[in-house]
Amino acid sequence: MHRRTMLAAGLIAVTTLLAGPAGAQSGYPNHTVRVLIGYPPGGPVDIIGRIMADKLSAQWKQPVVVENISGAGGNIAGDRVAKATPDGYTLMVATNALVAINPSLYAKMSYNPSKDLTPITLAVFSPNILVVGPNVPVTSVKEMVAYLKAHPGSTYASAGVGTTQHLAGELFKSMAKVDIQHVPYRGAAPVITDLLGGRVTMFFGAISPLIPLVREGKLRALAVTSEKRFGLVPNLPTMIEAGYPGFVSVLSMGLMSPAGTPPAIINKIAADSKALLAMPDVRAKLQNIGMEVVGSTPAEFKADLDREIPQWAKVIEQAGLKGSNK
Repeated sequence: MHRRTMLAAGLIAVTTLLAGPAGAQSGYPNHTVRVLIGYPPGGPVDIIGRIMADKLSAQWKQPVVVENISGAGGNIAGDRVAKATPDGYTLMVATNALVAINPSLYAKMSYNPSKDLTPITLAVFSPNILVVGPNVPVTSVKEMVAYLKAHPGSTYASAGVGTTQHLAGELFKSMAKVDIQHVPYRGAAPVITDLLGGRVTMFFGAISPLIPLVREGKLRALAVTSEKRFGLVPNLPTMIEAGYPGFVSVLSMGLMSPAGTPPAIINKIAADSKALLAMPDVRAKLQNIGMEVVGSTPAEFKADLDREIPQWAKVIEQAGLKGSNK
């Protein structure tokens, strides 16, 4: 081979090697990105996904399409993302329940969320608040515990088995050493109806639909389950302040991708997501539905999930839910 030809071939080989994945990533994204949601349209996870998809589409000048694939607590969508090509074109808005709760709650899973999904950014979180109906004569968590000990067999409601609301109740039951019975419902709306009617004693519920009822005096709020006081209810103490160290139970949501997605793509999505979450109109929309905006790094998101896994595994086992099929 002619020396000049050999030199040209060598340069092409080196250029191809160096440009390999990095070169392909430099133009990311150059076609449609899919964002899977493991829950039906209209819920908080869906709302977050659609807000982020719209803004990312505008930034990237490429379609970002949301697909709702509900069922099995998000596991069906999670399985599809885990088995997708790890190129950044299939993402998921995942909840902490998917990664930190489901592996302990389900007897069998077709994938391992901690190993088969890669955290990109924690977008938002929302705490629950502990509320009681007008027929329960308490104004603090301390009074609530005294009431429950005087009324064994009292009930706490949730929007379903395995939800953060259910597990918050089990955590409270364990830490306060009270005899309370779980009453699962299909969604929060019937819980609120029965709470107002005095048919259940207490509820760790999502903050957004409960605040108007608390402000109208129809329900009484006792505490919030975030680590620190929450902006929408700054005067409401945390469960930690109420005397239960480590009591944190929030619903968090963030973007994840298949394991093996190139770091350059992960970091780009994380940076672009952080930028969109800082936009005033986005923050206002999310805060209005009871969400605290975060926009974390991939490492921070992973660390948060890793901390939650053993906490909820212990609660699930103590409650006798471990190994169930929900």
